[in-house]
Amino acid sequence: MSDPASMPRVGLLKWALWGAALIGVAVVVYIMAQASFKPAPAAGDLKSLAKGEMAKLTTPDTPPAPPTISFFDPAGKTVGIGDFKGRIVVLNMWATWCAPCVAEMPTLARLQAAYPGKVEVVAVSVDTESSESKARAFIGKHSPLKFYSDPEMKLPFDVKPAAPGMPTTILYGRDGIERARLSGDADWSGQDARAVVEALLAEKG
Repeated sequence: MSDPASMPRVGLLKWALWGAALIGVAVVVYIMAQASFKPAPAAGDLKSLAKGEMAKLTTPDTPPAPPTISFFDPAGKTVGIGDFKGRIVVLNMWATWCAPCVAEMPTLARLQAAYPGKVEVVAVSVDTESSESKARAFIGKHSPLKFYSDPEMKLPFDVKPAAPGMPTTILYGRDGIERARLSGDADWSGQDARAVVEALLAEKG
């Protein structure tokens, strides 16, 4: 037969054990949450985002001077990076004879569609004038991209450092200054690329 005097002590012991168990569970949940939480990179910290599809992304050691490069817009008017100030610019140099360029273009179109008014994907064809109609028709299949051209292929050599080949993609901040570039093709519609774009959008100025 139980001792009535011991009943309160048993009850208190049970409550103490339950309390300890609940605290233990809370601690475990907190530790798991902290382990799974990955803080967003600081604005401008693009080096840490050079992974996955963006593994080949490089950033300049020192801020370069504003570019003076120029090319033609869809109407044949001369434009430069400065004309897109206030938006993140993804300048892509490509050609219809470049298989990797052709393969990545749909991903650039999806990137443009995801950030209307905030990001400007400027896909500049370096095809010659004789291939312009082919290049223009190709871009026409990848809305909302617009057709930009450099028929004399000056742009790859005018950027500093020069582009090593096609495709080469350069990312500019809202101030028109180069932040990073990537040589070769990539999936520009995936999470890796969007993380880079989001970091650029988070920059002040």
